[in-house]
Amino acid sequence: MIQAKRKTGLIFFPAYDWEISPTHPERQERLLYTQDQVLEEGLLDIEGIKEFKAGVAREEDIHRAHFCVPDVNSRITPSHNISAGGCIEAARLVLEGVVKKAFALVRPPGHHAMRVVHGARGFCNINIEAVMVEWIRKHYPHIKKIAIVDTDCHHGDGSQDVYWHDPNVLYISIHQDGRTLYPGSGFTDEFGGPGALGLTLNVPLPPRTSDQGFLHAIENLILPVLDEFKPDLVINSAGQDNHYSDPITHMAFTAGGYARLNELLDPDICVLEGGYSIEAALPYINTGIILALAGVDYSFVREPDLKPEVLREEPGVMDYIKELCESILNAWHQRNELSLPNQPFVERKRRIYYDTDGISENQQETLRFCSDCPGVFKIDTQASTGFRALCVHVPHGACKACRRQGREWFDTVKGRYYAAYLQDMDNDVYLINNL
Repeated sequence: MIQAKRKTGLIFFPAYDWEISPTHPERQERLLYTQDQVLEEGLLDIEGIKEFKAGVAREEDIHRAHFCVPDVNSRITPSHNISAGGCIEAARLVLEGVVKKAFALVRPPGHHAMRVVHGARGFCNINIEAVMVEWIRKHYPHIKKIAIVDTDCHHGDGSQDVYWHDPNVLYISIHQDGRTLYPGSGFTDEFGGPGALGLTLNVPLPPRTSDQGFLHAIENLILPVLDEFKPDLVINSAGQDNHYSDPITHMAFTAGGYARLNELLDPDICVLEGGYSIEAALPYINTGIILALAGVDYSFVREPDLKPEVLREEPGVMDYIKELCESILNAWHQRNELSLPNQPFVERKRRIYYDTDGISENQQETLRFCSDCPGVFKIDTQASTGFRALCVHVPHGACKACRRQGREWFDTVKGRYYAAYLQDMDNDVYLINNL
C-alpha cells in the first residue's frame, strides 16, 4: 500500500443546491468530476489521505471578516456558510494536529469578496479564506503571522482589500495581467496600506504564461519573500483557472505545474477558488495537488491532450517575467525606505462594481495613520441598492487612541445612513447601530 509522507485531510463540499445558473461556469458540476477522479485513482486508499466533513461558518465568523450590508443572511445562502465552514474545518484539522496538510475542495468561491459586502462579485459573496484566517486568529492567538499565496488566474482583489492595512498578513497574488482579465487590478504598485507597505505583493503575468514562467516566479520571488517574512501558517488560495484549457482565461499552466507549485510552496492549507475547465483540468489538477501535499509521487498526473512544446513561452516573454520578478523582489527589500504619510488621517476613494449582481458601490475610506498600531479606519459606503452605511474597523492590536477614535466614529455618526457597524477585532465584538 502507498503511504503518504504527510497526513493530508480533504474536505469536499460540491454545493449541490447552489449555482449561478445551470450553464454558468460556477455551477454544480465543478467538483463532481474531481470527486470521481479521486475515487477512480484510489487516492483515499493511500494510507494517510483521509476525507473529512465540512463544518458550518456561523454569523459571528463572517462578521470578523466582513461588513455585510444590510446583514449577513440577506447576502449569502447556507452553501456559503458551509463553504467557509469547510475552510475553517481544514484549519482546525491542521492546527489540532489531526493532519499535517489540508485541502478544502469547496464552492462557492470567495477571493473577490471585499471587507464591505453589498452582493456578489466575481462569483463571490463572502471571502472564505478571510473568514478562515480570522477564525484562526480568534481561536489560535499564538498564530501571529499568516501568508496567503493566491494562485488563481484572476487577481484576488477581495483578499487584498481585507488585508490591505494588516501588517501581520502577507498577501501575494500571482495572476494573469489585469490589463487583459477581470477584475482589472493586481498591479505591482498595489503594495499595501500606509501601515502595511510591502505586505501586499502582486505578480501580474502575461497571457499564455506556462509552467516555466509560473515556477520561475515561485522559486525566485515568492519563496524568498516567504523565507524573509517567516509566517506561522501558509495558505494557498488555490484557484485553478490558470490551466491551458480554462474557458474564461488565457494562461498555459498544467496539472503537473500545479502539483510542482504546491510541492515548492509547501502550504499548510489549500482552498479551492476558481477553475472552470470542469472535465479537462480540475480532476487532474486536484489529483496533482493532493498528491503533492501528501508527499506522494505525482509524476504520472498528465492531461490526455497535453502538448508541453506547444505551451512553452517565447524567450522574450520569459525575459519579461524574470525582470518583473526581480523588480518586485527589489521593491520588497526596499519597502521600509518608502515615505509614510505626514498627516494623521489618510483617505482613499473607490468605485466598486459587483459584476455578478450588477451593483455599483462608492466608498470613502478614512484611516487614522498610527505609529503604535495598524490604525483604525472607517468606510463610508453607498450602493446602488439604496443602502448607505458607515463601517468602522478597530484592528488587531489597536492602541488606546485608535480605540477611542473608532468608538467616536461609531457613536457620533450623523447623516442619512441605514446603519453604522463596528468591528472590534481584539475583543471579538461586532455592533450594529440602526439609524
